Amino acid sequence: MPSFSKHPQEIVAQLRNTFNSGKTKPLEFRISQLKALKRMIEENVDEIAKCLYADLHKSRFEAVIMEKDFTKNEINHCLSHIREWTKREMPEKTMANMLDSVYIVHDPYGVVLVMGAWNYPLQLTLSPLIGAIAAGNCVVIKPSEISPATSKFIAEYVPKYLDSEAFTVYEGGIPETTELLKQRFDYIFYTGSTGVGRIIQEAASKHLTPVTLELGGKSPVFIDSTVDVEKTARRVMWGKCANAGQTCVAPDYVLCTRDTADKFVSAANKAIKEFFGEDPKQSGDFGRIINDRHFARIVALMKGCEIAVGGQIDSTERYIAPTILVDVKPTDPVMQEEIFGPLLPIVYVENAYDAMAFINEREKPLAMYIFSNDSHLVDTFLSTTSAGGVTVNDVVMHLTVPSLPFGGVGQSGMGYYHGKNSYDTFTHKKSVLHKDLWILGEKLGSARYPPSSTGKMKYLQLTLDPRLSFSFKYLSHIMMFALGAGMVYWLHYLKELTK
Repeated sequence: MPSFSKHPQEIVAQLRNTFNSGKTKPLEFRISQLKALKRMIEENVDEIAKCLYADLHKSRFEAVIMEKDFTKNEINHCLSHIREWTKREMPEKTMANMLDSVYIVHDPYGVVLVMGAWNYPLQLTLSPLIGAIAAGNCVVIKPSEISPATSKFIAEYVPKYLDSEAFTVYEGGIPETTELLKQRFDYIFYTGSTGVGRIIQEAASKHLTPVTLELGGKSPVFIDSTVDVEKTARRVMWGKCANAGQTCVAPDYVLCTRDTADKFVSAANKAIKEFFGEDPKQSGDFGRIINDRHFARIVALMKGCEIAVGGQIDSTERYIAPTILVDVKPTDPVMQEEIFGPLLPIVYVENAYDAMAFINEREKPLAMYIFSNDSHLVDTFLSTTSAGGVTVNDVVMHLTVPSLPFGGVGQSGMGYYHGKNSYDTFTHKKSVLHKDLWILGEKLGSARYPPSSTGKMKYLQLTLDPRLSFSFKYLSHIMMFALGAGMVYWLHYLKELTK
């Protein structure tokens, strides 16, 4: 029975009943579900690898490292920190609230929708799910229909491991997704293209539903003359060729001088042969394009370009060789959209400042890569340009650091996740001020009551000044100071009495 046999309205209603029952809120429930999700991917590695090969011709190495292990490590990180993350926050408070309890409670949003992507169909579906579970939400999980084998795996195995009253997988194509988006969710997390991201945001706006959109864009690589070209080429071509270039943060194009480009092309050609042999088509480590439509789109982007390396294609296997295009013009079709394939255009610039101007004239990318040993130049790039994330002298690797937020800016997305940021994304921070009704607190707060006076105004201006706020971590010091001052006062008072 297909997993969208139930109407989305019925699914969301059932999940909302579960959420309202409070089932997903206890910390031990969240931990148990995260551990169950971890068991799911650990106990079914062979099936996962088989599905990823069927969808994208992924090698077992990529399936394990970039999908299975990445997701498992996210779960491990979450399990190691979730008790700390879920504690109440004790923020600073002003003198006016010195006697009050001020804290922040972490509330789950409720029933949330997580929509995965087809290029890393396991990781990009389950990774945000980890944050949603950790925060205490009920979740509708929508895997991408473009990667049908992995979508089927998620639909079949998630109910075997996770609580089906709280977590439901919903499969389907455009008609089913359209119906799903008509429902009222409390949060929507989407990973995919900018075009579909606009549709998601428009649907969410009808219910004023907050969204995180993890999109894409043309992630530039700048290479200057100070770097080791051999190492640079290996790192760039690894990032470009992983998953046959179908990675949202893959290097999309290179900016460098003509002289640097000549050296880079030679080194890149050498790196490709080192990675995949003389014929990458025969390599078990090089993937294929997801479907015929994307294959035809990528092939069309090569037309009219000068091919320096690669260029071979095979439509029967949806194979496109690692390909380097040189002397590419900003107006060429390959520079008008995110490539999402194994093509690497090189655009010549005169210097780093021309490269910065080139980047700033275009939409803000999801990632930017700077290859330079000039620290001043790197700092100038960071302060002059904008991107979702940056890696210096490497590519893609900023995604592997759980403490770094991952997300886009502008057309490349909104919101971020990974590590604690995933938990925060699916959490509403509820502010709480708790006052007691005892006489001292009432006396200290009475200056706000009419009738007004200059004295009351000055008192409130002083006590509400945030510059006089203090943190709870200094509360013990303040109490000790107050106790000491009180003792000094009473000793002085007793001395006066005994004179």
